[in-house]
Amino acid sequence: MFTIELEPRFSETDALGHINNTVVPVWFEQGRTPIFELFNPELSLAKWNLILKKMEVDFVAQIYLYAPVEIRTSLSAVGNTSMTIHQEVWQKGQLVAQGDCVMVHFDYVQQAKAPIPQGVKEKLLQHLA
Repeated sequence: MFTIELEPRFSETDALGHINNTVVPVWFEQGRTPIFELFNPELSLAKWNLILKKMEVDFVAQIYLYAPVEIRTSLSAVGNTSMTIHQEVWQKGQLVAQGDCVMVHFDYVQQAKAPIPQGVKEKLLQHLA
């Protein structure tokens, strides 16, 4: 499992004083950075090789300003060309949001999905929940 801690920003709140629902997918993307680095260690946009196929977010409880959040990222499935990533947001010891996304290893030259390299797949499997 990969974890990062983020401090919610004032600009991420909505009119009700909660963290806006559009923010969690952005936090999830940041939480996937260690996975991106397995495929592309320099995070070079010229060598980018992943695409987001699908994303789902379940808002479990309200998220507030002035309390750090922990983003937990693990894998729930690893296939030949894609993977399912599970992520959770925790605040003050409580699960406040969770979601899953499917990412595909992609060859932009061929405009087609591509097999996940065996070395990368082995590293991904170490984070299988």
